[in-house]
Amino acid sequence: MPNFCAALNCSRNSTHSVLAFFRFPRDPERCKKWVENCSRSDLKDKTPDHLNKYHRLCARHFEPNLITKTSPFRTVLKDNALPTIFDNPSLKRSNNETENKDSPEAKKSKSDSQSEPTKDDSEAATKEISESKNGDGVDSSPQVIDEETLNKEYLKSLFDVVMMMGTQNIPLHGHSDKEPRSKSFTPSNFQALLEYRINAGDEFLRKKFEGSPVNLEYCSSTQLQQMLEVIENCVREESLAEVKEGRFFSLVVDNLVEICGESRLPLFIRFVGKTNCLREEFVGFLPFEGDVEAITKRLIGEVTEKCGLDMQYCRGQAYLCSGVSAMKVKAVVARIAELHPLAVLTPCSSCSLNICLANTMTFTGVHLVMCTLKKLDAFFSKSPLLQNQLESAISIYYQGNDEKANVLKGACYLKWTEQHDTFEVAVDLLESLLLCMDSIHDNEDHKWSDEVAHNAFVISEALADFEFVMTLVVLKNTLSFSRAFGKNLQGQTNEVFFASSSLTAVLHSLNEVYENIEVYHEFWFEEAVNLAAALEIPVKVPRLYFRKRPTSGEEIQPETYYKEQVTLPVVSHVIKELSDLFSENHLKALKSLSLVPAIMGQLKFNTAEETSVDIYKDDLLNPDTFPAELHCWKIKWKHGTKDVVLPSTIYETLQLSDVKFFPNVCALLKVLYNLPVFALTNDKCCTAKQRLTAYLEDTPVHHRNKSMALFYINCAIKHDLDSMVEKYLKMYPDSEPSENRD
Repeated sequence: MPNFCAALNCSRNSTHSVLAFFRFPRDPERCKKWVENCSRSDLKDKTPDHLNKYHRLCARHFEPNLITKTSPFRTVLKDNALPTIFDNPSLKRSNNETENKDSPEAKKSKSDSQSEPTKDDSEAATKEISESKNGDGVDSSPQVIDEETLNKEYLKSLFDVVMMMGTQNIPLHGHSDKEPRSKSFTPSNFQALLEYRINAGDEFLRKKFEGSPVNLEYCSSTQLQQMLEVIENCVREESLAEVKEGRFFSLVVDNLVEICGESRLPLFIRFVGKTNCLREEFVGFLPFEGDVEAITKRLIGEVTEKCGLDMQYCRGQAYLCSGVSAMKVKAVVARIAELHPLAVLTPCSSCSLNICLANTMTFTGVHLVMCTLKKLDAFFSKSPLLQNQLESAISIYYQGNDEKANVLKGACYLKWTEQHDTFEVAVDLLESLLLCMDSIHDNEDHKWSDEVAHNAFVISEALADFEFVMTLVVLKNTLSFSRAFGKNLQGQTNEVFFASSSLTAVLHSLNEVYENIEVYHEFWFEEAVNLAAALEIPVKVPRLYFRKRPTSGEEIQPETYYKEQVTLPVVSHVIKELSDLFSENHLKALKSLSLVPAIMGQLKFNTAEETSVDIYKDDLLNPDTFPAELHCWKIKWKHGTKDVVLPSTIYETLQLSDVKFFPNVCALLKVLYNLPVFALTNDKCCTAKQRLTAYLEDTPVHHRNKSMALFYINCAIKHDLDSMVEKYLKMYPDSEPSENRD
């Protein structure tokens, strides 16, 4: 931002000069003296705050010994400095007379002020004349850029650096937040990059700070936070522009993470874009504080106020949280469904149904199993050598059964801890896993590091616990009833459609298990005991159970304990969770998939969509014409497409050139396509969750920043620095960056 000298008859400004410019002091007495000395009577009625903010004097009006250069870009005035060098001789004499004439320092200062400034003024005048005229005597001085333009360019430089750091995942501070700034040996990353940019030739940043009379921050924490807020708004606006056009969307809440020193929920928006492709965009982190009502209000506010979306067009919800947090999030989702009945709860396509069901259980044994599975996944992903060790253990245990061994080895390369048959594979792998962990922990050939050996010991202790074995067996058997159902939900569109019809059979089977729990538990307990015997694991009640309960004199048997604490709770939870996940509105939505031509063909065009789509009546462009339009839609595919492969997915159907002649059908398919149960088929449209995972894995907790994470995850979005600056100036019109002090 350019500075202009306020002294009478002085035309210097920072655009065409390398001089320092100093603000008027806030002290009333000093400020009054400055005004008098610069001979500006029009400034006498201005307040010190106003003068400090809008007016400056250049260094030519101060004695040289009053000016100190603290760095290549910062010049500071000494305390109580007064401007005394002006073109008015009488003013100069008057000011000199007020000084102590007997002081040696004053005499020397006076001598310097009468010699050097005169020489400097002469040289400056000669330089200005030579620069302002060419050989023909024609004025060729450059056009002065107005202050507003230069201020915008300066802000663009700041925004550019912040955006670069965000998209490259460079922490703003570069040191632990627990470490005081005064103890840091290096400046923050942001400060260092700004200095580097100045040295690289950014004139707007250089001119901003070279004439500063105080020890300024390049950007204060307040201004930086304002800039981050503006960038967040711009990124969200750009990423969700197509949502607002299409209106309909769904919400996806990911696992709880720690960021900015708080527990937060990552929030994604699913929607159908302009090309009719299903997309998912990350929009921010939701603070996980307060009760269910407070979180619900905060989530709705995030969607409506920050994202600019209307909750009445929310058509689906899904969450991926686990444990205790899952219960709280589920209550939030249920509350939103009460307020907006069409925002149905569905499973999320990125997580298998069985894993989702297990993650929502808060029982100790289930928590132990799920945490151990996560540890196993992280453990074997560290090195191919660890994977080879597991394969060797599988080969040893399954000698003579190469087919089974090869199947298990193949599963180990396919994220087996996240599949539909995770618990079946875990039971088959249990003995091999324990053998592998024990050999790594023993570390007889010193092949593994102490950290790896210790991690192997921790995992082996969990695996060799009967509570783990029993819970794993119960999960395997209970969730075997929903395995095929969940797999179909993540399959092709026709598989999703027919899966909705098989839910009744799944719930019937689970209810039969619950009604005959004594019989089923006896079989499952026997299976767990046999597996434990093979692993030499003692069958016993968990130690924690006795610590939590005072001795009652009655000894509880393991079989009874695990029936009451594991089998019954797990079976009843799965039944309830499936019933909640597949509400009446959700099932109607899935039945509406019969609009897809391939499914219509499989049903011999004998469908009744009018009943199932009744819940979306208000979403149609013209509900009154829908029955006639639907009839024409069926006739088109029944009689007009011989030897033609019928579109089998919503996406393929929406790509048809003549689908525009069926506006109600097209609108309904787009609404259905928003549901989180449908998989993201385009790799470019599912990178948001991958980049969130990468950010959390690559960024230490104390370096995480919710705003910088948003920029990193949405790095592909084009950003317009000019629009950011305009929005910043509009949101913070009174912001004056140069006033920020250390």
